[in-house]
Amino acid sequence: MSKAERREVQERQRAAKLLQKQQKPPGAPVTTGPPSKGTQGNDPPSTPKPNKAVFSGQHKRSGSIYEPTTPGRGTFAQNADDAQSRKSRGLMIFSHFSLPKQLGQGVKGDIHPAIVRLALLFSEFKICGANARCIATLTAFKTVIQDYTTPEHNTLSRHLMTHLSPQISYLVSARPMSVSMGNAIRQLKLEISKADIDRVEQEVKDELCQQIDNYIRDRIIVADEVIEELAGQKIKDGDVILTYAKSSVVEKVLLNAHQEGKKFSVIVIDSQPLLEGKALLTSLTSTNPPIPCTYTFLSAISSVMTEVTTVLVGAHSICANGAVYSRSGTALVAMIAKNHNVPVVVCCETYKFSDSVVLDAFGKNELAPQKFDRRSDAALASPSSNLEILNPLYDLTPPKCITAVVTEVGLIPPSSVSSIPMALGRISI
Repeated sequence: MSKAERREVQERQRAAKLLQKQQKPPGAPVTTGPPSKGTQGNDPPSTPKPNKAVFSGQHKRSGSIYEPTTPGRGTFAQNADDAQSRKSRGLMIFSHFSLPKQLGQGVKGDIHPAIVRLALLFSEFKICGANARCIATLTAFKTVIQDYTTPEHNTLSRHLMTHLSPQISYLVSARPMSVSMGNAIRQLKLEISKADIDRVEQEVKDELCQQIDNYIRDRIIVADEVIEELAGQKIKDGDVILTYAKSSVVEKVLLNAHQEGKKFSVIVIDSQPLLEGKALLTSLTSTNPPIPCTYTFLSAISSVMTEVTTVLVGAHSICANGAVYSRSGTALVAMIAKNHNVPVVVCCETYKFSDSVVLDAFGKNELAPQKFDRRSDAALASPSSNLEILNPLYDLTPPKCITAVVTEVGLIPPSSVSSIPMALGRISI
């Protein structure tokens, strides 16, 4: 029980004892339990001992304290425990979600200061987005590798793997690892295992850092430039482009098409709690001349879909079955667009492809931080509130709702995702 519940139980016990004193005649001894076996004839007669059935209905012993109850009903402590257990059972179905926990909990080993700083930025959602998180992680690993020194009687190709493991675990304690980060780290470990043990250590570290730079350049920066060109070809004068939340790739596509002189407008759909669409709206309207934009929430998607010619969204990852794992709300946008016969185009780099087959967003997800309005949601934010607010960060869009996927290897249908040889970073960098 909580502290407040224990205090209320004690107050009930004091009130019951006081009522018992008031009901007894003056001079009668006050007893809180059954009479002792050593009572003699000189002692005042005690009240008849109630039978077991009445006793169990009137009092229930908890430790060494008797708690007054009403016959046929459970004690206050039982009611509190039942309520707590019902609440726990209600949230048990979400227990596999990545609930917020203490940063670095259960992580053993020396953590580099660059990793500690990056984990704090992750946990506070100051670095958000698959590309931004992957680039920040690889950049921090460059610092870790340069500051690393191989111990005696060890080789870099073996011991560096052990040194990176607690760094990765510390980042995961801040936020679950994204698919893009997992693919990039897997490729980095592959390059470390290929390191020649006879070479000078500093040369190997410099080469690993160069491999990281090449990965960022080829798989992210250059890939985005190719996607900008391919997706920009689908934008024509007079089009109305609808996008949801904020994707760095979609933002580059729209800005690049605007620089090419194309005349189009954008509808930005947004939702709580992150409200990422505001940042995209600021970026699009800051151009000269500004891009005509309309900003609205997800609840108004049906009202504006009749004016849309193309839906352009990003992706956190794409599964092997062609399903798109993206910001929560993307599936709703894609399904409504399909009902209105509006093409849905997903912009995604191949290093975000996953070899897993996901059928829904319930099996694996992440919880977004809850931001309360101090005026309207103060009661919800109180510790005594029984309301538990859950904000799943991602949802799954079925491949049947997607028209095409724009990658750096071309424009492909969702059914061809698993056949792309560059998926998952399996080629050498």
